[in-house]
Amino acid sequence: MAAQQPAGAARSRPGGRSARRRARELALQGVYEWLVGGQDLAAVEGHLMESDHFDKADREHLREILHGVIDGAEALREQFVEFIDRRPEQLSPVEHGILLIGTYELRQRPEIPYRVVINEAVELAKSFGGTEGFKYVNGVLDKVAARLRPHEVRLR
Repeated sequence: MAAQQPAGAARSRPGGRSARRRARELALQGVYEWLVGGQDLAAVEGHLMESDHFDKADREHLREILHGVIDGAEALREQFVEFIDRRPEQLSPVEHGILLIGTYELRQRPEIPYRVVINEAVELAKSFGGTEGFKYVNGVLDKVAARLRPHEVRLR
């Protein structure tokens, strides 16, 4: 009998990245394209499907994040706007995208522990963001988690 994985975990792929992490990386690329280039969702999704790593990603999770973030961006921003030190459009597009993705997962995927959501966002920021961007993302999402999942955060 196979061992059960914790909620939010995904099977590892060769190269050390899980299919779920690859989905988040591709979602970030798509959200970045949407934020910077103003591409519509269908065009963004088409570009991501051409990516070398598309076949290694959790496609269902990728699609969910991408659609959820782009379709619900304003409502997601409302969850973190009071915790940032500038207007959302003044954030780096990478950090902005990561905050949208992290907030989406905190809000819509309660089965993924909030610490996993924040850790994944921090890893995205370390890989794709500015030098200290991961600290900013961590601080903001920690406050968002306290608001959206107060019972879970209190248990830590």
